[in-house]
Amino acid sequence: MLSNRRLINFAGFAACGALLAYALYAQYELGLEPCPLCIFQRIAIAALGVVFLLAALHQPRAWGARLYAIFIGIAALAAIGVAGRHVYVQHLPPGSVPSCGAPLEVLLRFTPVMAVIRKVLTGSGECGEVNWKFLGLAMPAWVLVCALLLGAIGVAANARK
Repeated sequence: MLSNRRLINFAGFAACGALLAYALYAQYELGLEPCPLCIFQRIAIAALGVVFLLAALHQPRAWGARLYAIFIGIAALAAIGVAGRHVYVQHLPPGSVPSCGAPLEVLLRFTPVMAVIRKVLTGSGECGEVNWKFLGLAMPAWVLVCALLLGAIGVAANARK
């Protein structure tokens, strides 16, 4: 199954592209505005896709492939961490979700980047809303599942000898 590393890396890139394309479709066609945690998930999935693409184009041997496995693992863990935090915020009982703050664009304009990241990861009221489900799972849960699968397949394909 994991015999053609280049094909698997291109497939991982395509899967990340499909996830981002659906996110944009949901935003612009379905009218679902992304919350700050959604934006961070998009960034993490885009980073994962870029690493998959670089690994596919470069097609390194031995230690180079294992280095790509590490980078794929890091990008996948970032996506898993943000999506996991978003799922957690969505499952908080009503009344315990932090209140909504300023929009992300305003925060980025007037606040240091590390403070913005800290604030976003604490979640806000808008991040606790579930306004889309497929097979009983909200979009962040699907991002979590996809990041887990993509990360596991990418690491396995690139880490093997």
